[in-house]
Formats: sequence, structure tokens, C-alpha cells
Amino acid sequence: MKRLTSLNSVTGAAQLPGYDPDAHGRGIVHLGIGAFHRAHQAMMTDDALAASGGDWRITGVSLRSLEIAEALNAQHGLYTLIERGAQGTRARVIASIRDVIAADPAATLAALCAPEIRIVTLTVTEKGYGLDRIKGGPDLNHPAVSADLASPNAPSGVLGLLVRALAQRRQSGQAPFSVLSCDNLPDNGRLLRSGVVGLARIWDPGLADWIETEVAFPSSMVDRITPATTSQTLSDAARVTGCTDLAAVETEPFLQWVIEDRFPTGRPAWEAGGALFVKDVAPYEQMKLTMLNGSHSMLAYAGFLSGRRYVRDVMEDPALARLVRRHLETAATLLPVLSGINLHDYARSLEARFRNPAIAHETRQIAMDGTQKLPQRIFKPALLALERNLPLNTFAFATAAWMRYAIGRDDNGEPYAISDPREAEITTALRNIPYEAQAIIAALNALQGLIPPALSQHPRWSTAVERALERMLTDGMIRAIAYEAEK
Repeated sequence: MKRLTSLNSVTGAAQLPGYDPDAHGRGIVHLGIGAFHRAHQAMMTDDALAASGGDWRITGVSLRSLEIAEALNAQHGLYTLIERGAQGTRARVIASIRDVIAADPAATLAALCAPEIRIVTLTVTEKGYGLDRIKGGPDLNHPAVSADLASPNAPSGVLGLLVRALAQRRQSGQAPFSVLSCDNLPDNGRLLRSGVVGLARIWDPGLADWIETEVAFPSSMVDRITPATTSQTLSDAARVTGCTDLAAVETEPFLQWVIEDRFPTGRPAWEAGGALFVKDVAPYEQMKLTMLNGSHSMLAYAGFLSGRRYVRDVMEDPALARLVRRHLETAATLLPVLSGINLHDYARSLEARFRNPAIAHETRQIAMDGTQKLPQRIFKPALLALERNLPLNTFAFATAAWMRYAIGRDDNGEPYAISDPREAEITTALRNIPYEAQAIIAALNALQGLIPPALSQHPRWSTAVERALERMLTDGMIRAIAYEAEK
């Protein structure tokens, strides 16, 4: 079968772009060109180009992997996006990506300095930025940040590349690009700005002042479930295009992108793809983190440890489904009124998305990077519930489930990698301690900067977490879930 190398090569039923990609230049560099970007921002850019044109095609950067860069470059940036829903499957070919740079810092820096680039977008996950979430600014102990500090003229980390590119643009008299984080971080624009400015201040205080004054870092909130590509994804892409497509990606029909509208040098018409431009993203972030992401983490740990491979399997279990609904309802009580949003309807839509039989979203994939995710998803709303004297059970259960997961062995004694940036630290903390709730909780509470002391030291919270974890350890996860669901 021939490779997907041009729109003319498509012979199947996949929808084609409504524009000629060769008629549009690039205007965006995207750092971290994984499946989520291809299912989200690249698709919306494809819609924007079809609706309003403009030189907004994307140069992607694969910061580590060569595989996706090779696949996309061989296909001139084309790939198949498959949307799977309860009502069926549809497919389209996306043409918004022009080319991809493969793990090449020098080429990435050159692209960032190109005068036609007006926006830099990022999906690198929180650990990819190298931010110090406690003190603000860059984490000087992060491997990429420390390497860039040692080689400021040849950076390879995210912050170093942005700072050096902005420095060169300033020196040459070019306008700076806008920097748009599309990662699941609250107030991601402000956080990224603090990291970039903080690193710049170490190198050149004048540059830091210029960045603070001249560079826009709009915040955004993104949402679309994007499972890992499988052999079935590639097979379906071949069927609907008539071509071999090694860059195909699958996703759900739901899509959300809320963006702070601050782009001094222009932007694509992303609203054509459904983006919502607002003055303040924070209320939307809070809604998503507390309801969607919080319930996702809870069901991921409980589901994985009870043998449920996919989110849809979790929702087929009546006890787990009740726990998901309880989490959504409790989380909704903590949120402010948001114009245009009915929180009850939003909760029901989340349940429907989780039940989607066409999406194979693995609980283990969601369970990754817990120390990065739980502070915003679980601990922050738990503190708010504590302050308002509201129920804590769902947040305590989620925390206990993560602590049980952190042990790294299931109820049958089978080991698994917990896939966390602090995995070595967690393993050390739990080594040679008794297999009982109090000892495990004390060891994980001691991890610096993770669980706020105001939470971990509160009697209501510590009692609730200990009871839930002790039941998981003594009765097993399946019985613990059943007990919790009946409370």
C-alpha cells in the first residue's frame, strides 16, 4: 500500500482539508508534537486555515523521539485523525503541519528565530518545562535547566530554547513571538512566563525586563481524551485513506480549548474549530481540573488496581461508576457559577465521555505522573472542602488509591512501574517500612512539596485517608471499592 504523502494519494472516505496546504506559509512552532497536539491544536489550526486562510502552518518539534518526526516528514506533515464516538467513527486528513524537527536543538532554535514565526505553542507535560512550582521560576536542579545554564549559547531544554530565541530576536530587531502553553497546568501562561523570565534574569537582566514588557504568555485550557495510537488506529487509517499512515491518531468527538485572547502579532481563527476566547481562563481551568481531571485520577488508580484496563471498563463496574459520579457531584459543589456552564450537565457529559465504548483510554496511562497531577486535581479541592466543612471522602479515597498505587505491587504481588518523575524518591521512601497504612501515609506525606501540611496534618483528612488505605491493604482494592461505593 502506498504511503500518505499528498492529498491526491487519498482514495478512501476520509474528509480532506478545505484548503491547499502549499498555498500557506508557516507561522507557528510547536514544541512537543505528540498525539494530543495532533488531535487538538493542529486540528483546530487546520479548521482555521480552511475558514480564514493565513500563513499559520506549523513546524513541529519532537524534543526526544525520532519516530514521529520521521513518520510525519515522510508524509509531508499529513496524517489521519480518527474520531471515535458512541454514534460511530469519522476520519479526516489534517494538513496544518508543514514539517517536524527531530530532537535537534540547533534546528529548533533556528526555527524559533525565523521572522515569520509569530506564535510558539507547547505540549511538553509539566515535567518538560523545568519549573519550580514551589518558589516560582525555573527549577535549577532540573536536568534540562542545569544543562542550559552550563551551555547558554547552545540550549536544548524548553526554557533555554525560548529564552535564547527571544534574545536573538531582540538583538536582531524582530518582534517577539507569543508563547502559548497547551499543557494541563493551572494558570499555565503565568507559570511559563515566570520560568522564562527567571532563566533570562540569570543570563541577562535586561533581557528579562524586555520579556516581561514585550512578550505575551496567554493562558489556555485544553480538553480532549486522546488514547495512545494502536495497531487498530493505523489499520483504520489505512482503510479510510487507502494509504499507509504511520502518524495516525485517534480521539473522542468532544473538544474544548479556552484561550486568553492576547496575541500582539496575530493568531489563527481557532474559533472556527471551536476555540473559545476569553479574558480569564481561570474559572474554566478550575472546572476542568476539579471535575474532569480529579475524577480521572481517582478512577485511574482505583480502576488499574482492580484490574480495569480502560476507562470504559471502569464505568461498566456499578461500584466504580457510583464513585465517579460521587466525585463529580462533590467537586461541583466547590466551583463558582460560570456563565454559560451548567455544572450538572457538565458532570453528566463527563460520565458519557468516560463510558464511550469506542475510546480505549488506559487507566495506567492516566495514572502516570501522579505527583505532578494530584496537587491541582485532588489536594487543592480537598483543602477547599476542608475549609468549607464539606465532605472529604472522595478526595481522601482518591489519595489513598494513589498511595496504594505508589507501592508498585498489585493485590496479587505482581510488580509494576509507577511511571512518576519522583518514582525513585517514592520507592526509597517506602522501602523497609511496615506494610500498613500509617507508615505508608507518613512516608508519602514527608515528600517535599507534595501534600500541603494544612491538609496532611488535619485530623479529619488523615483519619479518612488512613481508613481508606487500610481497607485497600487488608481487604484488597475490589472490596475497598465496594465498601466505599455503599457509604
